[in-house]
Amino acid sequence: MRIVSLLPSATESLFALGLGKSLVAVTHECDYPPEAASLPVVTRSTLRLETTNSAGIEVAVWAAATAGQSLYAVDTDAIRALEPDLVVAQDVCRVCAVSADQVMRDLVGMRLIRQHPHSLEDVLADIEELAMECAVDPGPLVRRLRDRIDKVAQVTSRRPRLRGVFLEWLDPPYPAGHWTPDLLELAGIDDPLARAGVPSVPIRWEDVVEARPDLLVIAPCGFDKDRAEREAAVIAPFIKSAGISRVVIFDGSAYFNRPGPRLIDSLELLAQAAGES
Repeated sequence: MRIVSLLPSATESLFALGLGKSLVAVTHECDYPPEAASLPVVTRSTLRLETTNSAGIEVAVWAAATAGQSLYAVDTDAIRALEPDLVVAQDVCRVCAVSADQVMRDLVGMRLIRQHPHSLEDVLADIEELAMECAVDPGPLVRRLRDRIDKVAQVTSRRPRLRGVFLEWLDPPYPAGHWTPDLLELAGIDDPLARAGVPSVPIRWEDVVEARPDLLVIAPCGFDKDRAEREAAVIAPFIKSAGISRVVIFDGSAYFNRPGPRLIDSLELLAQAAGES
């Protein structure tokens, strides 16, 4: 089977399902597992934001959306030339990855599936759907993931819950949305700003202050840990004004932002952070 993945989390799921050798092309953001980096790339970013801070990225993305400009260029000619049996895209977020709608017309006649998870259960269901589309058994992988979820839940159920706030973006602040509130709940963290199952929307720093969290979790979408730490340093005065006793910074790009198998790693990281508070 020949598969083109236009979604980093799907690329991770395919490798976890033992289908890495079936991949014939991926996106420029598909960086895990390391083997994915050797595959042909059929996308690129239309914006150069490598050195831009959170506020600047927010403005640039808003301007592109207002102008009807996609954030991704996709080489659909190259995809057709590869003659894939399956193309995997998504419907969750036009900012985070190539949307299915962007390529559907140019890839008409090709078998294309849309991943659209909004909860942790949706993520697991999408892994199962992807496996079945590729005629492999998702059972072993999904059982391992569920076993790990259960182990975390057992540990966190025996300790007091912690009040926290999770931020997916910093300037402006975006609270937890989609599947992340499910992870927070399982990790024993009560986040009054989280919005389960729906996209995150910008809030005010005053909202973070008024939430009075004991723990602030920072995992900006698309940023590795080093860049997240640099961004957090810029807004340190706001964090200090909230009187938060503990701040934890994670690699959002590797973990929380991608609805694939490493969400369970994300859950374990959250539970560990909550336990240390």
